[in-house]
Amino acid sequence: MKTVIFIRHGKSSWDYDVSDKDRPLKERGISDAYLIGAKLSSFDLAIDKAFSSPANRALHTAIIVLRELSFDFKNLDVSDELYDFSGENVLQFLKGLNSSLDTVLVFGHNYAFTTLANTLGDSYIENLPTAGMVQINFKTNDWSKLGEGQSKNIVFPKHLR
Repeated sequence: MKTVIFIRHGKSSWDYDVSDKDRPLKERGISDAYLIGAKLSSFDLAIDKAFSSPANRALHTAIIVLRELSFDFKNLDVSDELYDFSGENVLQFLKGLNSSLDTVLVFGHNYAFTTLANTLGDSYIENLPTAGMVQINFKTNDWSKLGEGQSKNIVFPKHLR
């Protein structure tokens, strides 16, 4: 079985004149990342590897969540393929993962994550909000054969405040 946990980056700030990739998290984005990290930690999942978009807001969210999990940062990779808003690159990235990995955590962006949650999972999500997460389990042992999976642990920060 393969499991992917999508976590959308926390709420970002538009208060600075910086490129899209450099936009930072707002204070609420930081606090929501802590909430999601603590909740994810309570699921006691064995996460093999984490991957993040190189965008500041996604990587900062990843660092906060992974700290909450006491996750070894040597198992975090940053990939340009995850700086994707359609979902096509993210899906190809997942299908290219090494099959020795069973459970992965992916930090990135909308509309990619809402689209993938609805395409791959069996629950409809109107919109995966900032710092929202969805876990999808697949009945395959080969990432290249990802198809329809089962949605589980759909958590939004507003459920935790």
